[in-house]
Amino acid sequence: MTTDRETPATVSPEQSEREAELIRRVLSSFDGCGDERLKQLMQALVRHLHAFLREVRLTEAEWGEAIEFLTAAGHLTDDKRQEFVLLSDVLGASMQTITMNNEACGDATEATVFGPFFVENSPEIELGGDISFGASGEPCWVEGTVTDTEGNPLAGARIEVWEADADGLYDVQYDDDRTAARAHLYTDDEGGYRFWGVTPTPYPIPDDGPVGRMLTAVRRSPMRASHLHFLVAHEGHRTLVTHIFVRGDRYLGSDSVFGVKQSLVKDFSRQEPGSAAPDGRDLGRTSWSKARFDIVLAPAGT
Repeated sequence: MTTDRETPATVSPEQSEREAELIRRVLSSFDGCGDERLKQLMQALVRHLHAFLREVRLTEAEWGEAIEFLTAAGHLTDDKRQEFVLLSDVLGASMQTITMNNEACGDATEATVFGPFFVENSPEIELGGDISFGASGEPCWVEGTVTDTEGNPLAGARIEVWEADADGLYDVQYDDDRTAARAHLYTDDEGGYRFWGVTPTPYPIPDDGPVGRMLTAVRRSPMRASHLHFLVAHEGHRTLVTHIFVRGDRYLGSDSVFGVKQSLVKDFSRQEPGSAAPDGRDLGRTSWSKARFDIVLAPAGT
């Protein structure tokens, strides 16, 4: 990047040189860094940041507003909500980082955003168990297999699943310390897995903070396409963070965090009340849905 080319033509040569000289001084301040990767990151950040500042001719008032925005994001971030992850998501930075770091490998399942609502130490369920733990929503049966890129089943793969309830809220968004609509389970000897959850529904990302105010200012929707989160891990394989999305959802083309990939759009088939459940569960007169998601893990190091 040539920073001088980013400077508008209305800036005098003398002013342009003053700005360029400052960049040179800031860049040289990292010359003594003994970590070459860190040095590369910091100098590249400086170059791109200063190029942005010079391109838009940022005012001091705008700089102040930016500092206030980041400060507000920091104050809102805690162990249950990560406003900076949310900011990264809505700017597409999360998806770009994920795309770069999960290179295509055969038919390995594509990755997508992690999201701000993953929680460690979820409860374990048995195969065919229910992750809802009382979360509101229509019952949904999800099943599939976990294999490697050569089609070999991966027994004992750990699968973390989590989702929002029918009201579009994750358990951590409630103030009663509930654990609901999240759990982990392990694949069987044939790499199979199955569980009950709730049928995914669209919902807005948390928009009561600085990120939400930014989206309102630029007239962007906060809505996420209906989805179910997966984190799948198996020794010797690349850990996969992904979602599956509901085919036909109205927000597939405008997902607020750019997380939708066509390969992850799945059929969630609606089942009539009274129809037989796969595991014989008595659902009474309640409708339910079912989906299949076969997962392929790439080798570690790819």
